[in-house]
Amino acid sequence: MDIRKKITYQFLGSVALLLWVSLMAIYFSFSQARKEEFFDRLGRKAKLVAEMLIDIEEIDSELLRKIEKNNPLNLANEKIVIYDFQNQVIYSTDEDNFLDLSAATIEEVRLEEEIRFRKGDYEVFGQFYTGQYERIVVFAAATDIFGRNKLKWLRIIMIVVFTLSLIFVWFAGRLFAVKALAPISTIVNQVNKIEAKNLSDRLDTGNGKDEIARLAKTFNSMLERLELAFGIQKNFIANASHELRTPLTVITGQLEVVLMKARENEEYKNTLITVLNEIKDLNNLSNKLLLLAQTNLSKGELDFSNIRIDEIIWKCRKEVMGRDPNNTIDIYFGDEIDDENKMLIYGNEQLLKTAVVNLMDNACKYSDNHKAEVYLNALKDHLILKFSDQGIGIAENDLKMIFEPFYRSKNVLHSPGHGIGLSLVKKIVSLHNGSIYVKSELQKGAEFEIAFPAIT
Repeated sequence: MDIRKKITYQFLGSVALLLWVSLMAIYFSFSQARKEEFFDRLGRKAKLVAEMLIDIEEIDSELLRKIEKNNPLNLANEKIVIYDFQNQVIYSTDEDNFLDLSAATIEEVRLEEEIRFRKGDYEVFGQFYTGQYERIVVFAAATDIFGRNKLKWLRIIMIVVFTLSLIFVWFAGRLFAVKALAPISTIVNQVNKIEAKNLSDRLDTGNGKDEIARLAKTFNSMLERLELAFGIQKNFIANASHELRTPLTVITGQLEVVLMKARENEEYKNTLITVLNEIKDLNNLSNKLLLLAQTNLSKGELDFSNIRIDEIIWKCRKEVMGRDPNNTIDIYFGDEIDDENKMLIYGNEQLLKTAVVNLMDNACKYSDNHKAEVYLNALKDHLILKFSDQGIGIAENDLKMIFEPFYRSKNVLHSPGHGIGLSLVKKIVSLHNGSIYVKSELQKGAEFEIAFPAIT
């Protein structure tokens, strides 16, 4: 069932329930009022007959019976029965003894002074009357034909009103649902028109204030993220293809040249060395791309544990210095580190090694003396790592872009690399709930600062 029908039926059900309760309240109120009014009439009639029989000496039972028989104001099917103090009938118009009142009922009237009850189609009113000389019990009974007919017509009118109202409410509810959901239908149509080629399109937010506007704004935010993701993916594929094509082109060219004619062993050897270096470069690039993809995984998909960051730094120092004998890495510890537990962080060892190696390698690579300095300190809530060099520095315009995949500053284009390292570092740091900052000026070196949350 679609939402339009649900709204219509919910609206119809709510109104039907409210209308039914209201009509029932009216009906029962009217029914109760009819009953009270009719019993009051019976009471007045019972009192009148009792007064005439007891208090007026000129009227006896036979005369009263004749008077009442021809009384045009009598109630429908009226029956009057009067009992004396010995429960003997002294007056009755109940010729067929329909009421057949028991002694217990008569005694109840004496105790309560007044009772009301129903017998068959008759309403019966019993009253204890005290005259000048006698105390009697009077029962008056009749059928309220006129009142019951009014109730019958009221029921018919209520059924008709209820039915017609439901029909009207159904159409009104359907119209209301259509109008209420029209903005959503508009959003659906607009969303259906958006494809990969027009992700820059946005939904109309209407008045910008209601829930529909918030829904449209939410969709627009999602489209912005999708557009950004598609753009990043497109650039990534283009850059990755370019980076992969360059070494493959070199390998292909080298092999084609060497195969054009017979050559000396030394030339074959040089060619193979070149090809091997390009293959190593390809392998390095593919490993970085794999790590870059791995950083997109959630923590639950990676192996996280408590790790000593100082141990990782020493291992990475050994690896980077082993790559090039000219590399020098000095490590300094802050005064606040007075306990080895302060150097613990919660993370993935392999990813943290990758980040530290990249920063150490870059610092050595771009320093004239191939020297890097690493500073480690523990603050109250964070563990601080700083990597600095005295190299060529980074231009101010490049500082905003250096963490983008495949981006390389103009002053390092002559150096080997693919522009993946720093973007990989940033993703690894973010995955560990850390933050990374960079300060640099041209020809004055660069300093990268990482803050990891401390284990408490």
